[in-house]
Amino acid sequence: MYKYRKASDRGVTKTDWLNSKHTFSFAGYYDLHNMGFGPLRVINDDIVAPKAGFGLHPHDNMEIISIVLSGELEHKDSMGHKEVLKSGEIQKMSAGTGVFHSEYNNSDKEFVHFLQIWIIPSKFNIMPAYEQKFFPENINEFVLIASPDCRENSFKIVQDAFVYRCILEKQKFVNYQVFKNRKIWIHTAEGDVKVNRMVLHSGDGLGISGEDISLEITCLSEKACILLFDMGD
Repeated sequence: MYKYRKASDRGVTKTDWLNSKHTFSFAGYYDLHNMGFGPLRVINDDIVAPKAGFGLHPHDNMEIISIVLSGELEHKDSMGHKEVLKSGEIQKMSAGTGVFHSEYNNSDKEFVHFLQIWIIPSKFNIMPAYEQKFFPENINEFVLIASPDCRENSFKIVQDAFVYRCILEKQKFVNYQVFKNRKIWIHTAEGDVKVNRMVLHSGDGLGISGEDISLEITCLSEKACILLFDMGD
């Protein structure tokens, strides 16, 4: 089974400081037919204006991954962390029993563009935790950024889910084997790619389930960045 999610069909939250696109139902955007995909609950594509951001707010029982595509994002939380995420850096927060945090663009001039991803954990009420690191780009290959067992120096998340980032150059491709007992979601963060015969543009998503198939993902633009989520049923 395949599910194509066109970028222009996503939900939108737009204010004087925020332009946010929601792949799945989120906040004031309710979409009964797009409530998530397996344990993947949220992909928000956020652009935040200078000197603006999300004030202190609570989360619990969610694995949250933030990926900065451009600009810088200041993070503060009730665990005592105060960090700045720069372009290419990735943050993982296990909200567990509960945590408050804020996300702010401290620049006077530059917008910050980042992805916020929520994954429902397989175990609730764990101790909250925070990590931040820079992952190598490793052009034209998958880089594992989150897994249930920290393999390949990835973040640990409390779910049978593997999250990969891949940065591709024009006409270069990568292969990925899909098994029918796994759910796959591909999100095109930047650029255009072809997944076998299907073309995905920036912001598009593709879900695959119940299939044994080999994927060939080819870059059609000068450069592309995709995220691939490989999740248990």
